[in-house]
Parts: sequence; C-alpha cells; structure tokens
Amino acid sequence: QKNHLNPGVGEPPEPGGRPEPGPRGFVPQKEIVYNKLLPYAERLDAESDLQLAQIKCNLGRAVQLQELWPGGLFWTRKLSTYIRLYGRKFSKEDHVLFIKLLYELVSIPKLEISMMQGFARLLINLLKKKELLSRDDLELPWRPLYDMVERILYSKTEHLGLNWFPNSVENILKTLVKSCRPYFPADATAEMLEEWRPLMCPFDVTMQKAITYFEIFLPTSLPPELHHKGFKLWFDELIGLWVSVQNLPQWEGQLVNLFARLATDNIGYIDWDPYVPKIFTRILRSLNLPVGSSQVLVPRFLTNAYDIGHAVIWITAMMGGPSKLVQKHLAGLFNSITSFYHPSNNGRWLNKLMKLLQRLPNSIVRRLHRERYKKPSWLTPVPDSHKLTDQDVTDFVQCIIQPVLLAMFSKTGSLEAAQALQNLALMRPELVIPPVLERTYPALETLTEPHQLTATLSCVIGVARSLVSGGRWFPEGPTHMLPLLMRALPGVDPNDFSKCMITFQFIATFSTLVPLVDCSSVLQERNDLTEVERELCSATAEFEDFVLQFMDRCFGLIESSTLEQTREETETEKMTHLESLVELGLSSTFSTILTQCSKEIFMVALQKVFNFSTSHIFETRVAGRMVADMCRAAVKCCPEESLKLFVPHCCSVITQLTMNDDVLNDEELDKELLWNLQLLSEITRVDGRKLLLYREQLVKILQRTLHLTCKQGYTLSCNLLHHLLRSTTLIYPTEYCSVPGGFDKPPSEYFPIKDWGKPGDLWNLGIQWHVPSLEEVSFAFYLLDSFLQPELIKLQHCGDGKLEMSRDDILQSLTIVHNCLIGSGNLLPPLKGEPVTNFHLMNLSRENHREAIAAVIRKLLNHILDNSEDDTKSLFLIIKIIGDLLQFQGSHKHEFDSRWKSFNLVKKSMENRLHGKKQHIRALLIDRVMLQHELRTLTVEGCEYKKIHQDMIRDLLRLSTSSYSQVRNKAQQTFFAALGAYNFCCRDIIPLVLEFLRPDRQDVTQQQFKGALYCLLGNHSGVCLANLHDWDCIVQTWPAIVSSGLSQAMSLEKPSIVRLFDDLAEKIHRQYETIGLDFTIPKSCVEIAELLQQSKNPSINQILLSPEKIKEGIKRQQEKNADALRNYENLVDTLLDGSDLALTWLKTESISPLSRASNQLSDLNFFYNCMAISAVAGILKQLKRTHKKLTINPCEISGYPKPTQIIAGDRPDNHWLHYDSKTLPRTKKEWDSSCFVEKTHWGYYTWPKNMVVYAGVEEQPKLGRSREDMTEAEQIIFDHFSDPKFVEQLITFLSLEDRKGKDKFNPRRFCLFKGIFRNFDDAFLPVLKPHLERLVADSHESTQRCVAEIIAGLIRGSKHWTFEKVEKLWELLCPLLRTALSNITVETYNDWGACIATSCESRDPRKLHWLFELLLESPLSGEGGSFVDACRLYVLQGGLAQQEWRVPELLHRLLKYLEPKLTQVYKNVRERIGSVLTYIFMIDVSLPNTAPTTSPHVPEFTARILEKLKPLMDVDEEIQNHVMEENGIGEEDERTQGIKLLKTILKWLMASAGRSFSTAVTEQLQLLPLFFKVSTALSFISHSQTARSSSWHARYTILTYLQTMVFYNLFIFLNNEDAVKDIRWLVISLLEDEQLEVREMAATTLSGLLQCNFLTMDSPMQIHFEQLCKTKLPKKRKRDPGSVGDTIPSAELVKRHAGVLGLGACVLSSPYDVPTWMPQLLMNLSAHLNDPQPIEMTVKKTLSNFRRTHHDNWQEHKQQFTDDQLLVLTDLLVSPCYYA
Repeated sequence: QKNHLNPGVGEPPEPGGRPEPGPRGFVPQKEIVYNKLLPYAERLDAESDLQLAQIKCNLGRAVQLQELWPGGLFWTRKLSTYIRLYGRKFSKEDHVLFIKLLYELVSIPKLEISMMQGFARLLINLLKKKELLSRDDLELPWRPLYDMVERILYSKTEHLGLNWFPNSVENILKTLVKSCRPYFPADATAEMLEEWRPLMCPFDVTMQKAITYFEIFLPTSLPPELHHKGFKLWFDELIGLWVSVQNLPQWEGQLVNLFARLATDNIGYIDWDPYVPKIFTRILRSLNLPVGSSQVLVPRFLTNAYDIGHAVIWITAMMGGPSKLVQKHLAGLFNSITSFYHPSNNGRWLNKLMKLLQRLPNSIVRRLHRERYKKPSWLTPVPDSHKLTDQDVTDFVQCIIQPVLLAMFSKTGSLEAAQALQNLALMRPELVIPPVLERTYPALETLTEPHQLTATLSCVIGVARSLVSGGRWFPEGPTHMLPLLMRALPGVDPNDFSKCMITFQFIATFSTLVPLVDCSSVLQERNDLTEVERELCSATAEFEDFVLQFMDRCFGLIESSTLEQTREETETEKMTHLESLVELGLSSTFSTILTQCSKEIFMVALQKVFNFSTSHIFETRVAGRMVADMCRAAVKCCPEESLKLFVPHCCSVITQLTMNDDVLNDEELDKELLWNLQLLSEITRVDGRKLLLYREQLVKILQRTLHLTCKQGYTLSCNLLHHLLRSTTLIYPTEYCSVPGGFDKPPSEYFPIKDWGKPGDLWNLGIQWHVPSLEEVSFAFYLLDSFLQPELIKLQHCGDGKLEMSRDDILQSLTIVHNCLIGSGNLLPPLKGEPVTNFHLMNLSRENHREAIAAVIRKLLNHILDNSEDDTKSLFLIIKIIGDLLQFQGSHKHEFDSRWKSFNLVKKSMENRLHGKKQHIRALLIDRVMLQHELRTLTVEGCEYKKIHQDMIRDLLRLSTSSYSQVRNKAQQTFFAALGAYNFCCRDIIPLVLEFLRPDRQDVTQQQFKGALYCLLGNHSGVCLANLHDWDCIVQTWPAIVSSGLSQAMSLEKPSIVRLFDDLAEKIHRQYETIGLDFTIPKSCVEIAELLQQSKNPSINQILLSPEKIKEGIKRQQEKNADALRNYENLVDTLLDGSDLALTWLKTESISPLSRASNQLSDLNFFYNCMAISAVAGILKQLKRTHKKLTINPCEISGYPKPTQIIAGDRPDNHWLHYDSKTLPRTKKEWDSSCFVEKTHWGYYTWPKNMVVYAGVEEQPKLGRSREDMTEAEQIIFDHFSDPKFVEQLITFLSLEDRKGKDKFNPRRFCLFKGIFRNFDDAFLPVLKPHLERLVADSHESTQRCVAEIIAGLIRGSKHWTFEKVEKLWELLCPLLRTALSNITVETYNDWGACIATSCESRDPRKLHWLFELLLESPLSGEGGSFVDACRLYVLQGGLAQQEWRVPELLHRLLKYLEPKLTQVYKNVRERIGSVLTYIFMIDVSLPNTAPTTSPHVPEFTARILEKLKPLMDVDEEIQNHVMEENGIGEEDERTQGIKLLKTILKWLMASAGRSFSTAVTEQLQLLPLFFKVSTALSFISHSQTARSSSWHARYTILTYLQTMVFYNLFIFLNNEDAVKDIRWLVISLLEDEQLEVREMAATTLSGLLQCNFLTMDSPMQIHFEQLCKTKLPKKRKRDPGSVGDTIPSAELVKRHAGVLGLGACVLSSPYDVPTWMPQLLMNLSAHLNDPQPIEMTVKKTLSNFRRTHHDNWQEHKQQFTDDQLLVLTDLLVSPCYYA
C-alpha cells in the first residue's frame, strides 16, 4: 500500500515529477497527486484515459461540424471537469493543441459573450501553470486579444444599449491577457508600442487607455537575451513619464503596476537605485497619512492612491543586490510611520497600513521560495548577485518587527499582524517569537483585558509551527509549548464566547502539531540527548495532567450551558448560533487531543468521559449534544476499546426502559431513555468493521425504538439507522494521527520528540482507509430490507387510498425513508441509469431501492396534494426526499463546499510558504485526499435526462406553485438545483411554467402565479429561466411575461407581486447579455480541431469525418444562424404588439437591445417614454451609413520628415493641425482641400502607423436625399420628424421639467439629435428653426437645457455636411448662441458649458472656427453684469479645453485679452479668470522628451506679473483683506490694484496645483514671499528668505508648511544632507523667535520631525537645549505704577523658553515608549515648573501629555526610571498645583 507509486526502492519521485512513460505512451503534464492515494487508485488511469480520448475526439468533431452549441460547449465543459478531477493529465502535445483550439474559439469575433466567458475561463485554467509550457512550446499572437478587449471594454455601442456585457467580463478578459502574456512573440513589444504610442496625449482621456493597454499587454518575462526587444524599448520613456508626473492622474497607479511586474520578472537586470528615493516618497504619499499640526489630508489622493499590493511587489523585487539602498529606505519608511500603528490611533488610513504589514512579509517569503526552493523552470532565474542573502532577510525582519508588534493590538483586529508574524517566523524565528511570547505570558495572567488575550493567542497560533519545530535558529522554541498550554486552560470559559473559541483553536493547533506522549522514561534509558531534549522529556510528564484538566474545564462548560440553566422551556429548543459554534470548537479540539494521545493517556481519558456521560442525564438539545460529541470523539480514536464500554451499557439501559409496551405510545419520553438513544446514535459514527460485532444488539434496539410515538424518540432512532448505514457503506479514512502508525511503540524504538511539528510525507502517508467489505454491504441491505420495505408498503397503500394513516404516521414513515435514503445513498445506483459505484461487489441481484422509493413517493405526493394540502411538514420531507433521489450520491454539495472552505482556512493558518512542496501536516493531507474522493462522487453533472427525472421535476414545479409559501420556497430551491443538474431539461419545463402566466386562463390562483414567476426568476447562483441563452426559449418567455400583466391572477394591490415583476425586469436587464445571432467558426480553428481529433495517446478508434459530413455541418450552421435571426425578428414583433398593453409593466428597455431589426418601429406611438429616446438613438446608430476613409501620410502634408527619436508636443511635422487664423477654410475650395483630423490626440506624441482620415465630400454617401432614396426604416423616422405636429409634441416633452434643479445636460438626448442630423443632414432644420428661436429666448432652466442639447447635436451631427450647408448652419446658429449667452442664468450655465464642450469634443478646430471666433468676440464686455461675464468665460473654457494643444493661437489671443483685466473688480469674474489661466497654461508641461510648446509659457507670464506686484514687495506690513474694494469705483492706488491682482493669481495657482501634472515652476516661486504675508503656503524654496521675514505670520506658516512638505517628500530630503542640515538649523533657530506662537509651532514641528526620524535626537542637540535652559533670567524690577506693562519679553526669557520647548519636543517625540535619555530630560524639565509664564505653562503641558500617552503601559515604562526619579515624577504628575 505504502509504496505503490514506484515499486523500486530509493527516493520516491518529486511530487509532480515525471515518471517514465510506461505502457500508457504519454507523459502527463502534471496530475493531481492526491488521486494516487485513493484506495481505488489503480483504476483511475484507465478511467481518465477513456474520458480524455472522448473529449479530444468529440471536441474536434464538434468544431469541424461547426457546432459550437451544444456540442462545443458541452465538451469544453467536460474538459474543465476533467482538469478538476485529474489535473493536467495529458501530454504536452495535447496541452498545446487544447490551448490553440480554445484561443481560436475565444477570439471568434461574433461569439456570444457567455460562450466567450466559458471558453476564456477554461483557457485561463489551461495556461495557469506557466512552468509547464515554455516559450518554445507555445506562441500566441497578441492582436486577437487586443481586438477583443477593444471591442468589449471600449465598446462603441454599449452606451446606446445595442450591446450588453455582464459585469464580470472585464476581469475575465484581463486575466486572460495576463495568462497569455508570457507567450507573446518577441516582436510583440515593438508592435504594441507602435500601436498605442499615438494615444499618449496627457491632456486627453486616451492617455488612460494607452497606459491601461501597456499595463495589461506589455510582456515582461522575456529571457535576458531578448531584453533589447522587450522592456529596453520602453523603460526609460515610461519611467521618465512617471518621475515627472506629480499630481497622481488616474494612470500613474497603472504605471506602478506595470513597473512592479517588470521588477519581479527581471530581478537583477534593471538598476532601480536612481529612482529609489522617489519611489519610496511616492509610496509614503499614497498612504495618505494625516500629518502636521493642521492634519493635512489630501482628499484627491484618496481615489487614485497606489494599490498597496503592487507597491509591495515592487519593493520586494528591488531588494537584495550589492547596494543596500532599498533596505535602508524601507527601514526609513517604517521608522517614519511606526507611531501610526499604535493601537490608540485610528482612521481610514489604517486599513492601508495593515495591508502593507500583511503583504510585505508574504511577498518576501514568496521571493525566497522562488530563489531557494522552487524547481527551476524555463522562467528567467534570479542571478546570484541579486539573490537575497541571510543578512538581507535579517535586516528586513528587524525593520518590520516593531510595527507588527504594535499592530497586534490594533482596533481593526489582529488578523493582519498574525499573518505577518506567521511569515516572519518562517524566516527568523529567533527574532520574532520571543517578543510575541513576552506579550503573551502577561496577557494569559491578566483577567481584565480579554482583548489582549485574544490578540496574543491568535498571533501565537500563527507562529505555532515555527515555535514547535525549533530548528537550528531557535532550538529553545519547543520548551515554551507546555507552559503555554497549561496557562491557556482557564480560557475555556462559559462566560466569554470569543475567548473560549480562540482558546479552543489555540489548544487544537498545538495538539495537532505535537504527539501527546509522556517521554519522561527516556531520560533513564538514553544519554545521547541534547539539553533542550532533556528538558522537553521531563516536561512531557505533564501531558496527562493537561488532558485531564482540559476535560474538567469542558465538563464545567457543558454543565453551565444546559437548557434549563440558559433559558426557560417556552423559548426555542434548538441551539443558538453561538452554542453551535462552541459545540463545534469543543468537539474538534477534543477529538484532536485524543487522536494525538498515547494509549495510556487515552485510556484514562476514555474512562473519565464514560463515567461523566453515564453518571449524568442530559437534555438532548444543547448539553447532550456536546457530551455525545465528546464520546463520539473518543470512540472514533479507538473504536474497539470504546465500543466495549459504551454499546452494552446504552443497549441495556434502552432495553430496560422500553420493556413495557406502554412506553411506545407515550407522547413525552423519559429523559434517560432519550439521552441514551442520543449517545448510542452518535457513537455509531465509527469504522463500520468494528460495529459488525454488535449488530444483533443494535438491530434489536432499532426494532424497539423506530416506531416510538414521541417525535424526539423516533428521530434519534432514525439517526442511529442513518449512521449505521453510513458507517458500513462509505469510503473514508479511519485515523488522522500526525505520524503514520500512531505512537504505540516502546520509547526505545521511537522517540516522539523528534516528530514535534513534523510535516506529513506525501509519499508515505499510509492512510488507513475504510472500504466496505462484502459483510458490511450485506448488513446494510439487511437493514434496508427490514426497515425500509415495510414503510414503503405502508405508504404505497396510503397513496392508493387503501389505508388511512394519520399525519404523524405519514411523517414518521417518511422520516425513516429519508434516513435510509441518505444513509445508503452511495449504494443505490442513480435512477434508471447504469450504477456508478466504486466497488466491484455490486452484482448482488437486488431491486434498486431508489426506484422503489421514487415510485411510492410520487404516488403519496399526489395523494397528499389532492386530499390534505395543508400537511406541510410531510410536504417538506417529500421535497427533501425528491431532491436526494435526484442528486444524492453519498455527500451533499453544500457540506462539501463548507468543508473545502474550512480545509483551506486551516491550510492557510498552518502552511509553510517558504519551503512549499505541500509540506502540510499529515492530518491536513489526509483531509485533502478525502475531499478529492468526495469531489469525484459529486461530479455527476450533465446526467442524461430520462422520463423519471422529467416526472420528478414536474412534481417539483407543482410544489413550487403550491398555496403555502414555505412549501413553495423549499420546492423552488430543490427545483433550481435539479435544473442545473440535467442537460436540456430547461427547455422541456419552460412551457409548463408559462402555462401559469397565460392571460386567458381563469383557474390560476395568485399563489400559483407568484410561484411561477419565482421559478422564472431563479436563485442568485443557478439558472434563470427568464433569460436562457437560447432564442427558442426567449421567444416563448419574454412575450409571456409581458402579456401576463393581463392575467386575472395579477393584482397590483399585492406589493410582493409588484416587487417580483421589478426583480424580473431588473434581472433580465442586468443579466441579459446580447445573445449571438451568428455562430460561424473560422477556418484556422477547424484546422486545429482536425489535429486534435487525430492526436494519439490516449485515443478511441473513431472514423474521421468525411468532407460531406463537414459540408452538412456548415449548412446546418447557416440554417441555424438564419433561424436565430428569424426568431429574433418574431420576438421583436410580439413584444411590440404586447407593449401597448404592458407599457406600464416592462420598461421598454428590454426592447432597446433588440433594435437590430429596426424596421418594425412603425409603431412610434410609445415614443413618449424616455427609454424610447435611447432606443431611437440606437436605431439611428445602426442606420448610419459607412463613411469612406483614406490613409494619409502626415509627413507629406507638413513637408517635414518623420522625427527620428520620440519627441512629443508641438513639432514642425504636426504644425498643420494647429488653428491658424491666416489659413482658415473660409471658402468652399479651401474647405474641400483641407485635411481635417477629428481626434485630438493624433500627432501629439507620435503619428500612428497608418493614419486614416475621412475622404472628401464627393466620395461620402449622398447628402440631401429625397424620401424615395431611403430605406423603409429611415422613411418612418423621416415622416415623423418632418411632421411639425410631432416635432412640436416632442419638443414640448423634452422641455418639461423632470426633477426641479436636478436636471442636467442629457447625453442620450444629445445622441438622438446627433444621429438625426448625421443621417438626414439638414432636412429637418426648417421645421426645427422656429422652435429653436423660441426656446433660446426663454430663460427657463428646462427650455434652455433642451435647446442646448439640440444645438450640441446639430454641431456634432454636421460632421460630414458640405461647406454650403455648414455655412448656412452657422448663419442660423451664431445669432442663437449670442442670444443664449446673454440670457444665461445660474441654473443654465452648466448646461451651456456642457453643450459647447460636447460640440468641440473630437472635432478639428478649423471646422468650428465660426464658434471660436464668436466666443472670443469679447468675453468680458460687461453687459449683463459680472455674472454673464463669468459664465461666458466658463463656456469658452469648456470649448478650448476640449481642443487641448491644437489652438495655441487662440490661447495667446485670450491671454493677451485677459492680462489687463486681471485686476477686475468683481470677485466671481476674478475667480473664473484664475481657472481659465490654468487651462491656458496647462499645455505648458514639463514631461520628458517633450518639445517646448507654442502655447503660452508660464515663466514669461510670471515675470510680467512680478513687475506689477512690485508695490507690494516693498512695503513691510501685513496685507489686510480690504473691504472697501467692492464699492470704490474711483482711481484706485497701485496698492489696491496689486492686491486684486494677487488674489486672481492666487486663484490661478490653487487651481493649477490641482489640475496640472507637475509642481510649480521656479518663476512661480518668486511670488512666495508675498503669499506668506497673506499666509498661504505654497512651496518651499524660499525658506531662508522667509525665515528672515519680518512678519511673524510668515514664519509661523513656513513651519506648518514644513511639517507637511518634509513628510510627503521624506526620502528625497533624506538623500540630500545639506537640505536636512538647513531644515534642522531653521527649526532650531525659530525656537528662539520673539513671537510666542512661532516658538510653540517650532517645538511642535521639531517633535514631529524627530518622531518620523527625519532628525535624530543626538547629544549636541540635547546639550544645546540644556544650555539654553540655564540662561539666567534678569531680576524683576519694581515698576512705577504708571509705566506701561512690558509686553516685549526679555531676550533671556525667550532663550530659556526655547530650551524648555526644545526639551519638551524631545519628550513628546516618543509618545509610546521611554528611550534611555528620557528620564533625565524629564528631571531637567521639572526644575522649571516655577519659572515665569510662558515657561511654566509649557512644562505643565509637556508633563500632562507625557502622562496621557504613557498611561496605558505605565507598568512597563516604570522600569526605566530610578526610584528617586519616580518619586519626583509621581509628585509632579499627581499633585495639582492649586496656587499656580
């Protein structure tokens, strides 16, 4: 059994290693190793070969026959099931073929989305293990994926509702690209750059798109010899971009993700050092911590901060290597943020910090695993020079351990800290575990802080494995285990639930890892033990004591939680949720302990449990369950000894108590009888072979008790039957000990201490399986014959009506039937199918009980439904039975899922990520093998759909429309589960469901109606009948739902029904994805399919398809496509006919995606619904005629050659795109000869490879068509829109107010008008013109909005009009716009802004020159007051901003016009000018390789401004806010002018700080000294100037500014020592400022800088302050009563105060600990308590702050002080100075 893997002796092969290709003829890529450990492993090869051969053959056939559905889909599903069961068990050749076939299938352009997702998921699964296929084995093209992503994620039609994609599609596509990335060809990088570089225009949204594409697609894992074709092509360019961008645009985070991936894939091949300070500064910034006295939080960063996960990967990949720069910065990072981890801090930034802690160690462990333990594969290895050394690891652990220990007690819980510690302990246990234990022992002693206890225990659980296994780093680790266990026992506490659970987990974890064997006898026998081993041996004598004490604690817990104690009889009888959790914790912990015990300890424990359970009588709900669980645990561990004790005892008690026949009919049974039944039913859940000894006794008990009248009684007895059947018929492992073979060997041969914390050995697991023997199986059938048969006969008679049975009897019989069924589920073959079982023994000629049960139950069901429908309890059971008949094969899906979940949790909490290779403990491995077995029994999906299934599903449907809501509910759940299991049953059942919805049926009750709707709705995970992906079904369902509104069962009074309809509409709406109409398979795909069908090993002999067959297939496919189209059109027809009646019902939206066949829209009377607008916009989109395009060569137009290297910005070769008033196309000839480029970003960065523009007017589709030239659909629209009445109604409708004040410019309506003017050019202008003129003059909000929407549509729709038409259009529009702009109001200026911006979007500025000239006429005319002026600027700004870099001339004109007006009187105009300036200068960016722009430049402008601000510079006083300005109209002096100018400029700087990409330009910084007078801090160069400034506000502000600025640029500063010195000098000198506020702020700043370790507390600094403190104060003179009080403090006082402040700052800089220098400083401070104010105040504040921050852990901090110091301190801190 043990070595069936390789019969030869020697090392077993590596897991996943390749055995020799034997008789099977192929080497599997990678199988699931656990399959080899199943008891029937030898049968699996044949089984899997057959399945694989079928899959290959049939998948190949389906594709060649053009049958994607159902054939292709069915077999690809089979393939993914195959991978779930056997892993990648196929040859490399097949692997490649599968991938290529699926790649072709996924990229079929017209593929239906849901199929695409199915194929994509399977493809991702096939590509997942990238080490299995190297780049030589497989190459995948990148373009098909790009086309797909472009088509789906950047869909041009989705917003019009023409195509619907599910939400999950984005993630699937991205993962798919990620999986294919390693296999892109070597030249892909260059092609991608060529494709996407032209999109990189930083002012345009396309920048985001370009960077997103780069992030997803660029391959980074090329081998080093191809690096020149890989990242070297783009690295400098993109990192340059990243370095120069400051303001976190959306795409900066994506660049970080790309760099992180690049760094990980190429460790050691890129030199990151120059960028390290920058990188860490940015990461620190994006943590967004509150800093400084003003707690600056930059709100805008919140949305686009970096993803911590990627930042961590980046840091990890840069570590190691010769320069230790990264480690130094990382230590700096943690130093500066450690204090944020302290438990008393909380904020929304905390989650990020915790994530950082948890991810970093995890990531480092993964890197170490990759470098040291992973099997080498084709992926580039890390060069030795850059591998992490042991020193690197130690440094890393040391820098992160402090914050982790603080985070243990964090407010968000200790989970992250525990995970971090688990990984850190794998690397350096000796650094990590001792400090954790130091915190744990005190926490176990204290009773007052349960939170501390739970936190420390969960952390110790994390490090448990490293602690117990000791190892060379931390040999004394194991000695801590026993003390910890003994001290944890008091945690089993009935009063504190969370403490109790964590204690159980703690004890269970340690006992799983360690054999509980008393080895103290070894001390006498052996003398070769190490010191630690001797210590451990003597300690193990305590194990027995521990086990017994634990049991006492548990008994205490149980006695305090009996029902009588915790609640009155009247309340619920079930366990509460908490109790069931405790029960689970208790039983699993106890069974773990007993499994790990030696025989001696076990026997003692067993006796104790037996005495406890037999000497008490427990109620069976709560306490009884717990005790029975403990007994079961004992019996499971050692069945023979335990059964000897328990079974005879229970049987004799039960037999005695049931001697008297009266008992059988008692309603309430004796407590003792119930308790013994419960005990017996639990202890039979053990190894079936051991039970056979007792079968006579057990059968006797069953005969006595199955027919008790008392429900509790017979239920327990049924449980006994159920457990007996399960124990004898299932396959399961019988022991989970941590060492194979248990511990029962004499200590001389076996020394258990060697096995502490030892992982299981996959190749010698030695699982003891229970496989049913013949004897057991026949016993099971004997039980079924004796107990099931009679019940079935009774129920049969009852169903026929021959026998009257009471409800209770029916219920009792059904319970017995149900328990038999679930007990023997895996013995009974599935209904009417061949038996699928794992035994060869099943040719016992028995009738199939499953069939019998099915027949009887159906009969009984009909009987009940006809005669007593209100017997709901029986109906519930019948529903359960039907569900189990259909699906149960030995285990339930939901139980399996939860076990899989908990397995994964345990695995995570105890795995060793460092060494990998499945080094789990043995119990876990056994569990995993068992799960593999269950998975096999569960995967019987896609069973064939037979008559009997059909009948049962129909029964379920009948129950789902029953009149009792609970019956409906339960039946529907089972119904959905069954629908998912059988292929094609949905189509069979839909007509039956729809019957209930027919409006012409009179006999449908409301309940049935509701039930039927629920059946259509489906549950959240399963099938939804209302939108199956199949035209045949949808054609039936949707019209039925729409017409059901007329059914008489339908009532609007019942809110539940209304809600159901809403849900249905919502679900169809949300889940409905566009279903394909075209299923053609391309040729390349068919070729791969042929190869796949011919591939050998394994294969079945099947004749290849003949050409005729293939032709037939193609023909069938074409018919199917035509069929789908026909169905589609019928559906639209029926829906439209129904929609008049049901308009109220189904929002017409479900029709809008269907507007492909738009010719049915003759019926436009439902246009008055807003939905219709987007429907028509969609139809217009489809009627759009294609416009012809030409390829041009931009270099020929400009006459300049293509630039050789990349230069972005304004170059000679893109100059012709600029707006130039000299060459505007003002005549027809000029218009036709100019080449218009509509998209704004073309040509800014580089030209695309083939540049396409629209051809001239002559070659475009004809304009000005008459009605005869149009298609039918166009004529309908034409008629309506040329009908003045219709237009009038439409306009009235559109200018209605929807929600007052909430209406905005509506893009859908804009699309409608754009479509109309695009498709019918100016045909409707005559009808619309009067309306437009009327609307423009009306200043109401809604009419203005309506006209703005129409005008925007007009301007955008006129894209392809001829020059004459355009000219006419502008003649009409210019006066309209002028009127509109003079009528602008507060409500409407946003709408007009949107209108103009929308009109200018993606249009060549030369086409719109009328508009721009109009807007620039005189924006600030002053007519209509300041408001109109400000609005005009706003509108203008919208238009110009859309044009970005192509209108430098207009920007210059505007700037020239605005400059004299910068001192405008009105505030709102000034502010608007400020933000317009931002847009004017936005194009002046300093990005790498960008040419200087021809748009206005900031420096020149700033120089001119500074001239004007001269008068302000010379005066040396505060600038007050002048109030008089608003009214004084006369000549203002220069100064007031200057102040207004300054305000405008400030507005501009503030706006541009938020908008532009980079920081302020040096010229802007010359304005600073001025601002400091106004106290607005904006930058930092002019420190020294300002520090000398005479205004104290300026000095105060520079300090607050400094706090934030230093923290947010920490590492950049630290790399420049001079800067650090300057700052230090500045702060220390400002401590001696004569203004009190400045001194105090300087102290705060100093303590902050010390706290984030920017400055260090060194002795020169300390001495400096102490010197200052000793400054002598002058004696007080008696003042003359008349003299003015001296307000100016003397210089000496200032100095002395400075010293005190400095010392105070040092004290406050370490708020959570007491460094060595602290006590002395505190003493020095206390000496100044009686100094004059303000010194005294400062000392008091400092001391009270010290007390506040150190109060929590004062016991620890006390240790740092000497006794004398403590006396002084207590004196200071306690005594209040009353007299101060």
